[in-house]
Amino acid sequence: MLDMPCVIFAGGKSSRMGEDKSLLPFSSFDTLTEYQLFRLSKIFKTVYISTKDKSKFDFDAVFIEDIKTDDTFAPTAGFVAIFEQIKDERFFALSVDSPFISEAEINKLLEADSDELDAVIAKTDFGSHPMCGIYHRSLQAAFSDMLKNDNHKLGFLLKNSKTKYIYFKDEKPFLNLNHPHEYQEALKLI
Repeated sequence: MLDMPCVIFAGGKSSRMGEDKSLLPFSSFDTLTEYQLFRLSKIFKTVYISTKDKSKFDFDAVFIEDIKTDDTFAPTAGFVAIFEQIKDERFFALSVDSPFISEAEINKLLEADSDELDAVIAKTDFGSHPMCGIYHRSLQAAFSDMLKNDNHKLGFLLKNSKTKYIYFKDEKPFLNLNHPHEYQEALKLI
């Protein structure tokens, strides 16, 4: 099992889905979040769930609630809260709506990580996947500044940091469940 903590980001707005995707049933689990927690707990010793409000979940887990903001659903508030709560120098971040990222993809990212980097992020032909990667504490101040300045451009932060992008040829593991048709497709794949 991996010592690096994993954080599942489950606090998004889900506007394209039309309902909170973190609460959608998935596989044999009541929610997509429980599914992710179950499978990632077999890979990582510690798994946290980053969310705006933990009361929406009715299962036991270690939750990290976002720093309170007006109406921000960007992950910036989550990153700030995570760095304030965990003591580790780095963590693996994964969006709740990426249920097909496997241990193989995770290990490839971990193998590319090194102390002088700020982040290691997955990339495919369709672009980078900032919610699938490793984030170092060296970005803590930058995330705090972003939140303070109401700037939530994660891609811009990564391009202006010591970020290593790791290319994956296969797009399938990076299927995001943003729209109802993608959710239906994922249910067939599982």
